[in-house]
Amino acid sequence: MSLKSEVQGIRMSHSELTRRQWLLSGGVFGTAAVLAAEIGAAADNGPQAAQVPVPASHEPFGYCLNTSTIRGQHLDLPAQIDVVAAAGYSAAELWVGDIEAFVKKGGSIRDLANRIRDRGLTIPSTISFFRWLSDDMAERARGLEQAKREMDLVRRLGATRIAAPPAGGTERRLDLLEAARRYGELVYLGNSFGVVPQLELWGFSKSLSRVGEVACVAMESGRPEACLLLDVYHIYKGGSDFHALRFLNGAAMHVLHMNDYPAVPSRAHINDAARVFPGDGVAPLRMILRTLRDVGFRGFLSLELFNPDYWKQDPHLLARTGLRKMKAAVQAALS
Repeated sequence: MSLKSEVQGIRMSHSELTRRQWLLSGGVFGTAAVLAAEIGAAADNGPQAAQVPVPASHEPFGYCLNTSTIRGQHLDLPAQIDVVAAAGYSAAELWVGDIEAFVKKGGSIRDLANRIRDRGLTIPSTISFFRWLSDDMAERARGLEQAKREMDLVRRLGATRIAAPPAGGTERRLDLLEAARRYGELVYLGNSFGVVPQLELWGFSKSLSRVGEVACVAMESGRPEACLLLDVYHIYKGGSDFHALRFLNGAAMHVLHMNDYPAVPSRAHINDAARVFPGDGVAPLRMILRTLRDVGFRGFLSLELFNPDYWKQDPHLLARTGLRKMKAAVQAALS
């Protein structure tokens, strides 16, 4: 079957979801977490898929390290996992490119999955950049093929989610309903792998740079598995007010990229390299974290930094500092 035929075959009309189904499910955002968990449970025919632990009642969020934070130290993937575990995190957010590099050098996915499990870690999210949103049909077809390969790869590692930022659609503002249709196709494609693409907000993009835009695309996708991947820095960069978070359902978010940003440079000129540890900048973290708790978010805060000054530090010290500062921000917000 050609990719074009396959994509046409997976398109779904919103009318296929009956009113009774919607009422029973509570809507797209009401059941996203439950359905994603069900998909994850049946996702893997290799290593047992990692189960995401529910945080203790006094700790509503889990703590994760996005390995971009220690990317500048140029560690191989097993060493990255060891740093995450030694620092005390319960989860790691891995980059697909690093997984592919590990395999290309002869590494075993099964051994890597065992290493993750043996160190008490889960993989609640993985990072990728397949161009699913492109207007160019050939480029979008290649993006979907890449998504298929990568979703199969992360599934074999035991992960059940992959980032879906607006790759291929950053250069111009797209019609939101068309973006929703494309996202719906991507999520449906992910069902065959047991991997849920998380709609990621990118603040610098001309499409899907605001909280209201990604919420609209997820809701109009027609897919009950739809979920959002938000980021403190990107919400600020894109211009949304953080009060927008109160309109969301936390059950439709499983990971939030945690960071902070300074007052200078300005919103127009700030970039990823300026991200700082939580509490070291001017982001309204107390309000953000309280709102996330109140809307029912019980997923992972994943520390995602790209600060070149931090990359000069010992990776173990950097990881420990990040966890300590994340926990301090949560305690200050919710105590």
